[in-house]
Amino acid sequence: MSSLNTTGSRRQGVQRTDPRTLLRTEGLAVLALTLWGYFLLDGPLWLLAALALAPDIAMVASLPGPRVGSRGYNIAHTYTGPAMLGAAGLWLDVSTAVLVALIWTGQIGADRLLGCGLNYGSGFGETHLSTRSAPVETLTESE
Repeated sequence: MSSLNTTGSRRQGVQRTDPRTLLRTEGLAVLALTLWGYFLLDGPLWLLAALALAPDIAMVASLPGPRVGSRGYNIAHTYTGPAMLGAAGLWLDVSTAVLVALIWTGQIGADRLLGCGLNYGSGFGETHLSTRSAPVETLTESE
């Protein structure tokens, strides 16, 4: 019996899942868990509303060009920054830092859920969640 997988191709008896689907599902889980944690810690709605899109300010880095813009966007959209901020907030007992880290993490999760991934140096149209292949020339160019 042949089954249709999530990439649209048929393969005898095998169900494959597209990695983009897994990454988007992961984004949903991250968003849900961070919102749960935020409200569990009694985070104020005004802070959530004020900072929900703050990491997207990093798109301003694209003004000098797509390569610089991609770097700025990617730095603001990896889990490393909010993980370090959250850890420092927990260690130093600074609850605001923990709340900001949760908002930041949730925003990254929301972006992944919507299909906005980390960018290649060629610009915002080609991401690790794109349906197109990675632009090889941006991966092989030297600084």
